[in-house]
Amino acid sequence: MMGLEKLTTTELSVWTQLAKIQAERGQLIDRIPQLAKVNPDWFAVHICCKSGHTISFGDTACVFPLMSVIKTFSLLYLLEHLGAETVFGWVGVEPSNAPFNSLEQLISDRGHPRNPMINSGAITLSDKLPGKDANERTFLFCQWLNQLAGCQLWLDETMLASVRLTRSKANEAIANYLAQAGHLKNIETALDTYEQICCISGRVEDLALLGKLLAFDNGCISLQNRRIVNAVMSTCGLYEASAEFAVRIGLPMKSGIGGGLVAIVPGEGAIACYSPALDNIGNPVGAIALVEVLAQELQLSIFG
Repeated sequence: MMGLEKLTTTELSVWTQLAKIQAERGQLIDRIPQLAKVNPDWFAVHICCKSGHTISFGDTACVFPLMSVIKTFSLLYLLEHLGAETVFGWVGVEPSNAPFNSLEQLISDRGHPRNPMINSGAITLSDKLPGKDANERTFLFCQWLNQLAGCQLWLDETMLASVRLTRSKANEAIANYLAQAGHLKNIETALDTYEQICCISGRVEDLALLGKLLAFDNGCISLQNRRIVNAVMSTCGLYEASAEFAVRIGLPMKSGIGGGLVAIVPGEGAIACYSPALDNIGNPVGAIALVEVLAQELQLSIFG
């Protein structure tokens, strides 16, 4: 049996170089000015194992916004605070074969968000976060993550200003439709909260520490909620490519347009990558290439 513990720095550096070559096929996102400015060649990986062993390589000092990776943890936060029955009254767990910001999907589902990993589901859950306004909600959520995971996440105000400057028309349309369907209390607060939590930022190590919360028991997250979140990541975390990567890689994963990717190896640890060039679905090309080679070489698939 191989595993994350057996990985050497030499192997990681070789596989990272191969993944960087793959990343050249991707492109930076141009919709958010601040994300369009980053260096497409940046690449970082940090792996946390259950034993406490860590291994990292690349541009690990880079700071990036979690963007959609945060959806995994807003789901976890609400499950821990409010319970599964309540949360899944608001959103489903069905995979989507449409883009993550599809209004058409939401309309065909009669306004019920299909899952928490696409924008309609995440905006709905943003509306339900504890706190009186978007600022307080983001602060409390970020504080909870840092205390629980031992990471040092913070709200990147410059990134937030950039996101607000070019607010997504698709997200506005989704929020309006959700409100019509009775799923949002306050459109503006929901969107503001969603934009703020997407701009929660950190380094690749911080993302790996978050992943550890889902990888094995640490005494602070319920086993049931961990299982739920990992299952939803497996089926929905990489949008319409989720099923393909469940077959090719076989790990619960979540990506973000900021270039972050976290992969959970249940019982063993977490792999976090940062590689800002994306494919046409919105997944980081290099990060997925690296996790794929790790999963194959180290036999990490949860499916045996």
